[in-house]
Amino acid sequence: MAMSTAAQQEQVFAALDGFRIEVPSWGFANTGTRFGKFVQGGAATTIEEKFADAGQVNLLTGASPTIALHVLWDLPGGKADVPAIQKLEKQFGVKSGSINPNLFQDAEYKYGSIANPSAEIRGNALAHLLDSVEIGKELGSTDVSLWIADGSNYPGTQSVRRRIEWMQEVLKSTHDALGEGQRMLVEYKPFEPAFYHTDIADWGMALELARNAGPKAKVLVDTGHHYQGTNIEQIVAWLLHLNALGGFHFNDRKYADDDLTLGSIDPYQVFRIFHEILSASAAERASIAFMIDQSHNLKGKLEAMVQTVVTAQELYAKAALVDRAKLAGLQQECKLVEAEETFRGAFWTDVRPMVKEWRIARGLPAEPLQELAKSGYVEKITEERGSKNAKSASSYA
Repeated sequence: MAMSTAAQQEQVFAALDGFRIEVPSWGFANTGTRFGKFVQGGAATTIEEKFADAGQVNLLTGASPTIALHVLWDLPGGKADVPAIQKLEKQFGVKSGSINPNLFQDAEYKYGSIANPSAEIRGNALAHLLDSVEIGKELGSTDVSLWIADGSNYPGTQSVRRRIEWMQEVLKSTHDALGEGQRMLVEYKPFEPAFYHTDIADWGMALELARNAGPKAKVLVDTGHHYQGTNIEQIVAWLLHLNALGGFHFNDRKYADDDLTLGSIDPYQVFRIFHEILSASAAERASIAFMIDQSHNLKGKLEAMVQTVVTAQELYAKAALVDRAKLAGLQQECKLVEAEETFRGAFWTDVRPMVKEWRIARGLPAEPLQELAKSGYVEKITEERGSKNAKSASSYA
């Protein structure tokens, strides 16, 4: 028997009440590709503007009460900038989320950061990681999120084994500095910027490094950081099984790490990932951090971010509608078509009316994107920030 609409709505409401997805500060700023930077008039140029934009997204969606911060870009003064960040939290109604160290920007990291052959440079990288941990403590942030760009481009130019040992040493020291309630999330990426070998190239390497570091270290899955055809939901299932899944950086891709808006290419994949998460126990799900990591080069910054959060809510709602008890029985009996149709049926359900009703019931705009357009917010910030961004654009000419 098909689930009644009332029962479906109850499940969707419960799922959305518990769903939170963090927005990234850098998603509101001017970004580009290796070929150039496309400047937008309304892009955020200061940390205050990033908080303002994040607050607007949360007001419209009710799902994004935290903003991920990038240490060098958002707190160039380190801990000295914490009081200013705390004021912005109160002003715009969003809290600081994950703290993201930067171990790829400085010229000294040309040959690596925590895996650099130079002990001095590895020490500098560790010092930055420890500073990031302290910033997280001051801001009450749970997660210190690590993406390590280290690797090499040519066979024989680096010792893979020695670099493993150097990474283990630095990550263990970082882990040991974590405070009560803090975690260290270890991200992986198969290639780019290193194209022969990347030091943390897949979830197995990230898992082993996290295990070696200690119990507060978990794996971070970026949906764009996989080879074509990788079964990401299987990786998610394994990490859940091993109690090693810390969180996600959500984006979409067609070819590689394209940083496209969530669900724009393959919404079914996001649905499948959410299904694995919702199949886990409530305790297992509670500690998983959902975060957006996208580069909005062509779409408007605010529009793309709201669109992403709304898409995430809709796909999470769809996954909540899977009749898991029925599905488990069909799986056990190896009724393949019936099982697949039960699974796909939830994906093809149009949840938008139910999500709209949830928003209305929670005092949120029924149509966040339409409300953003009507509010005049984008036009306002474009006018206010336009001259600064125009000046910035001239520097890239």
